[in-house]
Amino acid sequence: MPRVAAYELHAVELPFRGKFEHAAHARETSSSLFLELTLDDGTRGWGEALPRPYVTGETRDGASTLLHESILPRLLGQNFASFEEVIDFLSHCDGLAPAEWVPSATPQSAAWCAVDLALLDAFGRHFGRAPFGPSAPALPAGFRYSGVLTSSRTWKQTAQLLAYRLLGYRALKLKVDEQSDPAEIARIARKAGKRIELRADVNMGWNVSQALAKMPAFAREGVTSFEQPLAADDFEGAARLVSETGLDVMADESLNTRGSLERLITMQACTAINARISKCGGLIATLARCREALAAGLWIQIGCQVGESSLLSAAHLHLCAAFRGMRHAEGCFGRLLLAEDPASPLLQMKLGGLPPRLPATPGIGVDINPGIIARYRLGHWQSVTQSK
Repeated sequence: MPRVAAYELHAVELPFRGKFEHAAHARETSSSLFLELTLDDGTRGWGEALPRPYVTGETRDGASTLLHESILPRLLGQNFASFEEVIDFLSHCDGLAPAEWVPSATPQSAAWCAVDLALLDAFGRHFGRAPFGPSAPALPAGFRYSGVLTSSRTWKQTAQLLAYRLLGYRALKLKVDEQSDPAEIARIARKAGKRIELRADVNMGWNVSQALAKMPAFAREGVTSFEQPLAADDFEGAARLVSETGLDVMADESLNTRGSLERLITMQACTAINARISKCGGLIATLARCREALAAGLWIQIGCQVGESSLLSAAHLHLCAAFRGMRHAEGCFGRLLLAEDPASPLLQMKLGGLPPRLPATPGIGVDINPGIIARYRLGHWQSVTQSK
């Protein structure tokens, strides 16, 4: 029966090709965690996470400490007789470490994502299985990714916008902030053209008064939904926006656990969710959140975090293939954003938002280049390998 025999945890700064800006943060590197698990037969699997204080309440240093001190030592020696047992374990965990390992109130969704993916990858390779079946299912017919327009107000934004139009993108997310006004949205809408659907992502940049004023005005210029307009913990304010504007309000930073989704649904504080694997505790838990949200009458956007490598992009593709109820998808930016991607094959969207091919190999479906990880590594934690 295969068991976890060793781990290595890497804190990594993958550089971007340029600065990425939105209302909550501006960054030029990924601030990633990569987890390598080794089974007792030598099989290796990798996980990835991007802890963000404003998303899950985790810093990278804090997530690293939690993993190294409380989670990974208990993972050593864990064995599974079949891949179904791995899925059952992760389904029971539901995006959080077992309560006897870490108190459930402790912020840990990003940290557990790295564990979730590494287990699926290592044991998937051992048992010859993809995450959701003997082989990966196909992506939905007509599947396209949205483009993303940052909040930078320079000639580069205009060039990026025109490129999206010329390349045939069907949907575009606009990063907006306090300075964004209807005139700016109108200019963007004219340049985008009528064939591109526009959505606004506020990244918690407004208060209730600003949102009540800006949302209807932006909607008149063609914006169809508003992602996380208020602070993540302002559920009551979000419920007001849903009720008083009648517009689509998408929860992003407000959602990372089953409990937060249940609260959003109970308070009617959103009409849609942005499900992202790294903030929702991994692939298995994120699929559960998508299904629960859809059952509650919400519509789904399957998103990504800025700086994901092709490892998380592969997990994202598996999720999009398994859950076909999403309205929009964002991901697979690859080297459009990263200066160097440690995972291969490179999973990067094609012109017009067309997706790359979903990997057909067992596990998550990509290999990690240890040399690239080492080149950009800031910290490293290694277990003592257990004897057989």
